[in-house]
Amino acid sequence: MSEDAVGQAPGPSEETIELANRLFDYARQGKVAELTAYLDAGAPIDMRNANGDTFLILAAYNMAPAAVRLLVDRGADVEAENDRGQRALTCAVFKQDAESVRILLAAGADPDAGQPTARATAAMFGWTEFEGMLA
Repeated sequence: MSEDAVGQAPGPSEETIELANRLFDYARQGKVAELTAYLDAGAPIDMRNANGDTFLILAAYNMAPAAVRLLVDRGADVEAENDRGQRALTCAVFKQDAESVRILLAAGADPDAGQPTARATAAMFGWTEFEGMLA
């Protein structure tokens, strides 16, 4: 055994990585039935990819409000942020996804949290509809 591997646990198998990537794709694509099946089977709701994105962040960024609803209803952390400080609410505002914004706000997402914040994002682009939603 090499010195580099001493005391280190083995990483996930290729099959595990492939499954995780599939789950992240389900969130991105709004494939609610498939994502539900894996959550029911025990997949962690706040699992993160290599960029720190959760299922909820990816669903919000990819305009998948049905997946956002599923994840919020299942207890996903609406304040989770990725490695760049981005949160689901800011992603939904950036993509101008009003339905996901409403879902996240109703779940208690903070429009002044993250980097940039959802409120700052709406203001930067002059999106008055979203500024009003976040007021």
